[in-house]
Amino acid sequence: MEKILSAEDVVVKFTLRGETLTAIRGVSLDLHRGESLAIVGESGSGKSVFTKTFMGMLDPNGWVDSGRILYKGHDLARYKTERQWLGIRGREIAMVFQDPMTSLNPLKTVGHQILETVELHRSVRRAEARRLSMDILRDVGISDPEKRYNQYPHEFSGGMRQRVVIAVAIACNPNVLICDEPTTALDVTIQAQILQLLHSLQEKYGLTIVYITHDLGVVANVADRVAVMYAGDVIECGLCEEIFYNPQHPYTWALLSSLPQLGVKGEPLFAIRGTPPNLHSEIKGDAFAPRNPYALEIDFIRRPPCFQVSPTHRARTWLLDPRAPRVTPPAPIARSRKLWMEKKMEKMKEQDRDAR
Repeated sequence: MEKILSAEDVVVKFTLRGETLTAIRGVSLDLHRGESLAIVGESGSGKSVFTKTFMGMLDPNGWVDSGRILYKGHDLARYKTERQWLGIRGREIAMVFQDPMTSLNPLKTVGHQILETVELHRSVRRAEARRLSMDILRDVGISDPEKRYNQYPHEFSGGMRQRVVIAVAIACNPNVLICDEPTTALDVTIQAQILQLLHSLQEKYGLTIVYITHDLGVVANVADRVAVMYAGDVIECGLCEEIFYNPQHPYTWALLSSLPQLGVKGEPLFAIRGTPPNLHSEIKGDAFAPRNPYALEIDFIRRPPCFQVSPTHRARTWLLDPRAPRVTPPAPIARSRKLWMEKKMEKMKEQDRDAR
């Protein structure tokens, strides 16, 4: 698939109370046109910070220290001024934030907030911008847009406000849409509706969508590929099926093992022991090593390289080194892997029968 954006060895730092914190530690990740990529991990793993570098939305005390972010032949990591970002932010790459109430201006009508976005980025007259705004409201599933256009955010429910935030984001017809926990503040029924809406908009507008979430249930429903982040680094990346059924990194094993669906009745739910590392300090070796029951001695000494599991799947763990001892993954992962292999074998048999 065609690469639409490519991050190469990106390092992001912040200054906090006179100290330097390395939030993103040499992350490389490609985004392909038309795909849905989910970035998952614990709170504080760097998911939101990493994607904010695509739009120049880091806090004033943060900066891209090194690396490249290539988009349409331009290195976004070198952008410094608002004038440079004006051509990217909204027009090319847009973001949907997790709290719709704080994303909208309570003093302006919903229609006006969409209208001003259309006027800014599409350079059309007021009448045409108003018509486009009405069409966008219809596209995001808001009924009676003529009436809703003149209402204020407080007159909408939580789910409807999230639809409005999505409408503002797609009003510029961007190529990439970043959804930062888009369903966190919504109940389960509305979550499903918003995810279905994003899927339909992706097809209609030809969007490439990046989902930032810690909800693996959401990931299973929407993602083509999954990138797992830990302590400011992408430690595993692959197709959704590969990550769920054939994970390779012990942190991914731990994340999936903590899913209630993979638990056994009568046994306690799995929990990841310990806490994430302090990013103020230099991390040696594998950041997950102190919490990893499968850690090798080298995990505490050297950062593991990325090993290629398949053409679409890679993981940063020494367990994939040919010299590493053979390790049996946790029981829930072993069960999922066995089920996946059985399905693959059955599919191969069916293809063989069809070929005959």
